[in-house]
Amino acid sequence: MDVSIVIPAFNEEHGVGPVIAELRDVLEGHGLRPEIIVIDDGSADQTAQAAAAAGARVLRHRSNRGYGAALKTGIAAASSEFIVITDADGTYPCERIPEMLERLKSADMVVGARIGSNVKIPAIRRPAKWVLNRLANYMTNSRIPDLNSGLRAFRREVAMQYFAILPDQFSWTTTITLAMHCDKYAVSYLPIDYRSRQGKSKIVPWDAGSFAILILRTAMLFRPLRIFIPVVLLCLLYGVIKMGIDMTRDPNISASALLAFVSALLILLIGMLGDALATRLGRLNPHIVGVQTADAVEVIPEAGRKE
Repeated sequence: MDVSIVIPAFNEEHGVGPVIAELRDVLEGHGLRPEIIVIDDGSADQTAQAAAAAGARVLRHRSNRGYGAALKTGIAAASSEFIVITDADGTYPCERIPEMLERLKSADMVVGARIGSNVKIPAIRRPAKWVLNRLANYMTNSRIPDLNSGLRAFRREVAMQYFAILPDQFSWTTTITLAMHCDKYAVSYLPIDYRSRQGKSKIVPWDAGSFAILILRTAMLFRPLRIFIPVVLLCLLYGVIKMGIDMTRDPNISASALLAFVSALLILLIGMLGDALATRLGRLNPHIVGVQTADAVEVIPEAGRKE
């Protein structure tokens, strides 16, 4: 099997080389022919040179565009139908990739879920991750053990149809997970360990707010009624309680109770319209393959340069 490994990297000169070496040893040992693509997302250190020296194909953004933008550049440039994404910091176990590719024969995406026996996720992130996972489970009506794992395998064409809505930042993985669940793709989760990273993490605690907004926005695109129905029920609940209070004090229904009922009806109609549009339009297919690599420059190793 040919497979393209896409690795976004930003200031990871110390971690990217060992990751590439480990990938080659594991994949070639299982009879796989890997194309390893590293996207240097405007690093200020020697990330591109370290990746090229390790034998990877390196694409370099002229400026830092974000984790998601780097993934889109790498996926668009990949030559294989099968794509695996992982990180350059050495946190994900490369030895699980062959098993993920084997599972891909009966699934549309296989995600390495960080729920193994040895998971090194900082404690400060765990409460936010728990809340976001519960919100995502409700919005998609699915059980998602790991919403934003950076180790996953999928078919190139499946991911590319969502490029128009996939963000350029860390929420790329969250968005594609939600989108594929909402569109009823087969998403499989493989429990994995998660090592301590090399270097400093690029994610900060307040990114959780952005992730929550992203989940709501994605739900509006695919499952709008999952958002509108709770608001309708709240309006109806307020209207019924207020009407009951009004009728016990004065045999008239107040304007606020009537407004609550009218608001519930209007919100319900808007939600139904949004749901009809989402169902009618179906999956997105923007066909923007060439756009993603326009700002990427391929780095050629010194040994391969011609005078």
